[in-house]
Amino acid sequence: MKRRLIVVFAMMILAMISTIPAFANRVDGALGTVYVSSQGLYYDTFVTAEVLPMHGRFQKLENGVTAFGPGTPGYLGGRWWIDKNGNDIQDEGDTFLLCPLLGPGRTTP
Repeated sequence: MKRRLIVVFAMMILAMISTIPAFANRVDGALGTVYVSSQGLYYDTFVTAEVLPMHGRFQKLENGVTAFGPGTPGYLGGRWWIDKNGNDIQDEGDTFLLCPLLGPGRTTP
């Protein structure tokens, strides 16, 4: 049982190592930054799921700014909605993604 657990754990580590370059390429080799206006803080982030289905709750992210962040009531853990078609309604023309905010927040970008 221990041997099987070690093998599974090793495979998970290898999978993570192989996907890190893919995430880095999405954001030009660096972490992105999101500003949480209600806190006055910047948080690092990275894209873990670039295209999510339009199911469940999302928070609006506009030009890298949101009102929700870690510790803010209602924060959804980085489930963002970007209004691509400019109609201010979550619909098929928009982008839905998962980008968790990495603490601690800081006052400068």
